[in-house]
Amino acid sequence: MARMDLRVRAWGWMTRRQASVAARSEEDVIAMQRRGMPESRVTDLIFGKTPPGVAVTNRSVPGPDGDIPVRVYRPVRSAAGPRPLVVYYHGGGFVFGYLRMGDWLCGQVASRVGAVVVSVDYRLAPVHRFPAAVEDSYAALSWVAANSAGEVGAGGPLGVMGESAGGTLSAVMCLLARERGGPAISHQALIYPATDMTAERENVQMPFLSSDEMAAYRRMYLGPDGDPANPWASPLLAKDQEGLPPALIQVAETACGTPPPCARRGCRYALPSTSACRTAS
Repeated sequence: MARMDLRVRAWGWMTRRQASVAARSEEDVIAMQRRGMPESRVTDLIFGKTPPGVAVTNRSVPGPDGDIPVRVYRPVRSAAGPRPLVVYYHGGGFVFGYLRMGDWLCGQVASRVGAVVVSVDYRLAPVHRFPAAVEDSYAALSWVAANSAGEVGAGGPLGVMGESAGGTLSAVMCLLARERGGPAISHQALIYPATDMTAERENVQMPFLSSDEMAAYRRMYLGPDGDPANPWASPLLAKDQEGLPPALIQVAETACGTPPPCARRGCRYALPSTSACRTAS
């Protein structure tokens, strides 16, 4: 098993120095969202930077409630043919997260795979509750797929990728694409996705996520009317996984070596739909 990156531990330390999201009101959270994440050497160290040889552009695409900001990562080197296309969704519990968080991962995929990567800045709860993030994510996916060979400059196979909440959205995109007849997704990469929001609460402590915090994120995302059993929120509960694209699912362990609930449910989701389930600690 891979050891937990020191940057993840540092991020956990930084977030623990602040009041837990579980103890904050929705008004506090909205104020935090407006402040954003300051750019500094520390955040550069934790989140990483776009590697050399990758061009980055910002633009917007049409969404169900206005334009959706996206960031496009393109390899600078020329390609002999069409490039693969990957649509990326950031993590943050459906409450936090912004485009900057994906610079290192998206840039690495663009550089090493030679793919065009499009990162989606979907709407966040609690101002925009479920299913706003899902609809934004699907709208962006559909636009990117329709314009792959043109404005996006890819033209190759289409995949989805995301971590945590973004991993959940990536899995849900595959379900929606199947239900709605497209786009055609060739693969999905899910990094510690939350696949079942109906599961009973368990006591777990991870570097920057506790049981109380997971419950707070779920409450803010779903609100009083959201159904945690809806497959758009809990893709593990979809009627079946037939016809879904192959998946790579990477899950995590706690510091003491036991898999947290999201890891166990991630592996349960992996059973019918993947060729690999890798555990990192």
